[in-house]
Amino acid sequence: MTVPTYPVETTTPPPASTAARAQLLHGGSVEQYRRTIADGVDRVARRVATVDRPGTGITPAELAPLVDRVDLDRPLGDAGAALDELENVYLRDAVWFHHPRYLAHLNCPVAIPALLGEAVLTAVNSSLDTWDQSAGATLIERRLIDWTAERIGLGPHADGIFTSGGSQSNLQALLLAREEACAAAIDPAARAELLPRLRVITSAAGHFSVQKSAKLLGLAPDAVIAVATDTRRRISAAAVREEIVRCRAAGLVVMAVVGTAGTTDFGSIDPLTELAGICAAAGVWLHVDAAYGCGLLVSPTRRHLLDGIERADSVTVDFHKSFFQPVSSSALLVRDRRTLRHVTYHADYLNPARMVEQRIPNQVDKSLQTTRRFDALKLWLTLRVMGPDALGGLFDEVVDRAADAWQLVSEDPRFEVVTRSELSTVVFRYLPTGPGRELADAANLHAREALAASGLAVVAGTRVDGRHFLKLTLLNPETTVDDVGYVLDLIATHAGQYVHDHAAVDLTCHVG
Repeated sequence: MTVPTYPVETTTPPPASTAARAQLLHGGSVEQYRRTIADGVDRVARRVATVDRPGTGITPAELAPLVDRVDLDRPLGDAGAALDELENVYLRDAVWFHHPRYLAHLNCPVAIPALLGEAVLTAVNSSLDTWDQSAGATLIERRLIDWTAERIGLGPHADGIFTSGGSQSNLQALLLAREEACAAAIDPAARAELLPRLRVITSAAGHFSVQKSAKLLGLAPDAVIAVATDTRRRISAAAVREEIVRCRAAGLVVMAVVGTAGTTDFGSIDPLTELAGICAAAGVWLHVDAAYGCGLLVSPTRRHLLDGIERADSVTVDFHKSFFQPVSSSALLVRDRRTLRHVTYHADYLNPARMVEQRIPNQVDKSLQTTRRFDALKLWLTLRVMGPDALGGLFDEVVDRAADAWQLVSEDPRFEVVTRSELSTVVFRYLPTGPGRELADAANLHAREALAASGLAVVAGTRVDGRHFLKLTLLNPETTVDDVGYVLDLIATHAGQYVHDHAAVDLTCHVG
C-alpha cells in the first residue's frame, strides 16, 4: 500500500504574523514573557511602595476622556509603552485596598502567595470544566472543597464548587433549593403551578443577591420575605418560625431560609443553631451566606461564632473577603453532593455521560459556569505557604481592630453609632447638635463625598431605619486605631463645615 505524501509548507510566515506570534507564550517567547511580566510587577510594586492615600479622588468626568482618547485600532507595539499608557488611565488613579485608610467595602489586601498563584494560573490558563483541560487543577480544587467542607463540618457526603463570588454562590444555592422543592412535581403542569407559590425567607439585613437570585430563578415578585431583625441586627428566629406557619396556612411553600453569617452592613451573625432547628422541623432547605464571616472558619479564637453552620444544606464562602485572596475566589458548599445533579448537563463534545461511569472528574458537572478559572490555586498556595492559623490570626486582628474602632466612635460625642459588630464593620453617623440636627443626613452624605474627593480615605455609606449613615469596613491588619481616629476627624470636619454653612443659610432665609 502506498502512503500518500503531501507537500510540506516551507514558506516563511510574513513579518506581521511573526511579530504577532512573538506575543504568544510558547517555548520561543519565554524570555520576553519574563521581561514583560517583571516590568509590570515592578511598576505595581513601585506604586504600592509609594502611594500615601487609598485614592486620588478622580471623577468619572475627569478620567473618561483619557480612556476615550485611546485608539484601540492602533497598537503601540511594545509592552513598555502600553504600561506607560496604563499608568495614566488606570494605575495612577487606582483605588488601593492595601492602604490602611481604605475603610469602605469588603475588599481586602491580598496575600503574596495568592498573587504567585494568580501569575501561575493565568500563564498556564487551565480551564476547570473538564479533566482533559485541567488534570491536577481539578484535584486541587476538589481537595480545597473537601477541606472547606471539613472546616464547616458538613459531613462525609458534602461537596461543592468554586464560583465567581458570593452572588453566584447564593444563586446556585437557591437554584438547588428550588429544584429540591419541585422534585416531587414530575408533571410539568404541577411544577408550573408550584413555582409562583415558592417563597424564600431571609433577613431584612441580608444580601441583595437573594432578591436578585429569586428574580433570575423565575420566582414570583414577592417570593422573598425579608423578616425583622433584633437589636443586634440578627434575623429573628421567632419571626422565621411564624412566617413558615403563615406561608403554609396561605398555601405557599417555603423553599429555603437564608441565614447570614456576617451581614454586609453590620457584620451580624444570625442565630444559626436556632435556624437549623426550625428548618429541620419544617423540612425546609437552610442556606447560610457566610461570604463575609467565612474567615471565622480559620480563626483561632472565634470559630464558635459559626456554631450551627454545620447543619446547613448549603453554605456560601468568599475567600476573597476574609481569607485575603484576590478577586475572584469563592465557593458554594452543599451537605449532600447529590443535590448538585440539578446543574448537571452532559454534552457529547465536552462531558458525555459515559465519563461518569469511567469516574472521570469533570467539574462542569456541578458548576453553573463552563469555562472557569483555576482560582483555587491562589488559596492552595496561600495555605501551603502561610497555613490556616496564620490567616485566621490576621482575620482576628481586623475584628479586634473593629472593636477598638467601635469603642472610639461610641465614646466620641460627635457621632452616633449603631450596634457593635461581631465581625469588622462600624456603622455610625455624624450627629449635629442644636438647630443643625435636621441636616444630619445631608451632612453625612456630603462628608463621604468630600472624603472620597480628597483621596485621603474611603468609607462606605448605607441607610439605617431610613436615615443616612456611614460605615467603616476593616479588613486590613495594617489599619491602626490612629488611622481610624484620623478618618473620624476628617469626617467631622467635612460634616461640621456643611452644617455650619447650611444652617447659616437657613437662618438668613428665616430672618429675611
